Amino acid sequence: MISSELNTIARAMVAQGKGILAADESTGTIEKRLKSVGAPNTEDNRRAWRQLLFTTPGVGKYVSGVILYDETLRQKSTDGLPMVDVLTKQGIIPGIKVDKGTKPLAGAPDELITEGLDGLKERLVEYRQLGARFAKWRAVITIGSGIPTRYCIEANAHALARYAKLSQDAGLVPMVEPEVLMDGDHDIAKCEHVTEATLHAVFNHLYDQRVVLEEMILKPNMVLSGNKAANRAPAKEVAERTMQCFKRTVPAAVPGIAFLSGGQGDDEATVNLDAINRLPDKGPWQLTYSYGRGLQATPLKAWAGQAANVKKAQDVFTHRAKLTSAARQGMYSPEMEKATV
Repeated sequence: MISSELNTIARAMVAQGKGILAADESTGTIEKRLKSVGAPNTEDNRRAWRQLLFTTPGVGKYVSGVILYDETLRQKSTDGLPMVDVLTKQGIIPGIKVDKGTKPLAGAPDELITEGLDGLKERLVEYRQLGARFAKWRAVITIGSGIPTRYCIEANAHALARYAKLSQDAGLVPMVEPEVLMDGDHDIAKCEHVTEATLHAVFNHLYDQRVVLEEMILKPNMVLSGNKAANRAPAKEVAERTMQCFKRTVPAAVPGIAFLSGGQGDDEATVNLDAINRLPDKGPWQLTYSYGRGLQATPLKAWAGQAANVKKAQDVFTHRAKLTSAARQGMYSPEMEKATV
């Protein structure tokens, strides 16, 4: 049994009843979110929105960690407290997104590669000094006509493994995120095939790069029908195929799997997570969540950039987190959505 600081952090990240909030939107991505509710994309508004989430009373009961963007990790709250300290006061572990986003893959213009390995070693050291205790890197795999190619899967798996090893060397738990996108009209069987191939490649490269599996977290997609598919698979099939795929690919040494919401709506992401956690055999891992839109979409609408709406938005966020926590324990029911916030 591996017992280390990073293993302890990794296990705390997937603690029973808790999950991880992804609040690491780049400045460009959060602009779209803020504009959707009529709020200008200013640094003050970005801070106000994230501070609203991080200071929600009692949110540490449901959220074990938060993935931050570089700007947020360096920010202070309006009370002058570093955002990292705002989180640790709630018993929440601060993390940091470290990749530099996706670009077209050379030689495969319809596919993407994640950049950010140059200078990563030095950035990771600084991020730990600033208070981060885990890191995240996202790779994107697209399903389409003739894609993904083995070339794309291997290139992204190699980059994920290099990042993971550098993170562990810097004293950070790597959150390894290979996302097979749900964009498209493919059926669930196609998603399962591509996800299985992707995870095989990722863990082969993690092994080659000497990543300690007990000191990492996997952040994968669920096995889903494409968002434009006809007759999309129901939650029960999503759960069964997802678990079948992971049992074939994910070593038991990994402490936990934190599912991304990946464009699913609040309800769909919650129902599918609940179905997975209701399975009679859920494998050897903690099965939790690392949601961005799945936790933020509803409270963002309630806030709408208005200081007067902070309390209302925090209540909505607490409600969403409580429901997602219930799903993480296989105890969710749709009736809970109608409960008074």
